[in-house]
Amino acid sequence: MIGINSERRSRVVCSILVLLGWLIFGAVQAQNTRLRDNNTIGWFTNVSTLTFSARWSGHLEYQFRRDEFVTKWQQSLLRTGVNYRVNDRLTLRAGYAWIETFPYGDFPIQGAGRQFPEHRLFQMMTLSNPVGRVDIAHRFMLEQRWIGRYLSADSPRPDETVYSNRIRYMFRAQLPLGKPKLEDRTPYVAAYDELFASFGRNVGENVFDQNRLGLLVGYRFNPVFRLEGGFFQQIVQLPREIQNRNVFQYNNGLIVNTIVNLDLRKK
Repeated sequence: MIGINSERRSRVVCSILVLLGWLIFGAVQAQNTRLRDNNTIGWFTNVSTLTFSARWSGHLEYQFRRDEFVTKWQQSLLRTGVNYRVNDRLTLRAGYAWIETFPYGDFPIQGAGRQFPEHRLFQMMTLSNPVGRVDIAHRFMLEQRWIGRYLSADSPRPDETVYSNRIRYMFRAQLPLGKPKLEDRTPYVAAYDELFASFGRNVGENVFDQNRLGLLVGYRFNPVFRLEGGFFQQIVQLPREIQNRNVFQYNNGLIVNTIVNLDLRKK
């Protein structure tokens, strides 16, 4: 009986090793079939919050996204919305965004190699969950996207508009330095990661859309103004294949954020 059990265990172990071998081989083959596009980017962002009442505020944001740090365009993004503060830990937001995406890198996002527009509606929920001195935030966003697409590089304007949906989740952790909580004249460090997934009938290649990682150092000057910046990585899967191969952009560089909070309530 002991010999039989040992033989069975050996067969199970061999089967597991073979399975793992095939999985590793498949993963390596998948990596080998990808086209890789490396770019150096610089993102410069201003986010402003305009507080109207205890629960309601406005959101205004512009992102100046550049390729080769600052020399070439990657994207221009303008986003605006309305916030509703449910309580100290939950905030809701809905709004609109206008994006212009430029051809950059070795493989432009659209095959025509043209600048193209995108209009979005979005709904967002942010949950705050402090753990000791660390501020933890979870952000969930749903986007409805209308993307202009060129079928020919000679077209004077986009030939069609493609609709798709996208869901996003961001985890952010922030730690004040030298003080128990973030207050005026306080430095801090922060890290975040955000995952994007597309869905809908017009989504073909990239259910996984992109991932963003940020490692930041910041300083809160006063209740009105904060400044933060650091390393930023964006991994993007293009929504099309080239020579029957998926294309992944690996965009590494710098991000600088300015955060402005204006209280418009009468004192």
